Amino acid sequence: MAESKAASGRAPAMTIDGKLVRQLADILAETGLTEIEVEEGGRRVRVSRAAPPAPVAHVVPQAAAPAAAPAPTPAAEAAAAAAAAAADAIKSPMVGTVYLAPEPGASDFVKVGDQVKAGDTLLIVEAMKVMNPITAPAAGTVKAILVENAQPVEYDQPLIVVA
Repeated sequence: MAESKAASGRAPAMTIDGKLVRQLADILAETGLTEIEVEEGGRRVRVSRAAPPAPVAHVVPQAAAPAAAPAPTPAAEAAAAAAAAAADAIKSPMVGTVYLAPEPGASDFVKVGDQVKAGDTLLIVEAMKVMNPITAPAAGTVKAILVENAQPVEYDQPLIVVA
């Protein structure tokens, strides 16, 4: 005689759709998100991964390089400058998608080298269909833009440097 759910006190076993889990994991990898959840027909699947550690700028005193040492490449210098700048960057107040222009096809709010005043819109973070302007906290010069247009961003992710 078969046991019923009520009689046994156990819920029927849920089958895992490995293909769906892999697809969700691929979406996480492509978008840079740390978690995704879907619900369909009473079944809910959540896939999450640890967030990558935030870049930390460390200043390490170095001895003078020997004369035979090759000069750093421009890309390496830019990466080092971006890492150092990220420490003083304006950070995302939420998870969302960053937009550098007010609408598709329009010119960006700011570019590197622009002078801004306190309150000027620097970029937009869209979250849950709401466009949230990110403004300059003080007057200064845009030193670096650390994100690409339409890039997903995480909470507290460095966005732009104004000094």
